Amino acid sequence: MQKNLFQQAKDAVTQFTSNITGGNASAQDKQAAHNAIQAAMNDATPEEKQQLQQLQQQLEQHQLS
Repeated sequence: MQKNLFQQAKDAVTQFTSNITGGNASAQDKQAAHNAIQAAMNDATPEEKQQLQQLQQQLEQHQLS
């Protein structure tokens, strides 16, 4: 079974934040997570949209050096 877009967005942000901690994050990882969030927004329920907005804020808090 294919993961839904909401779960893919959550996974992408989790992967990015894990990579930040490990020092392996890239701008491409951050952009991929952002793109996943945007794609999930189109078909999200109101509750999912709220969670996606929180994920977006979490993503934006991390700065790449």
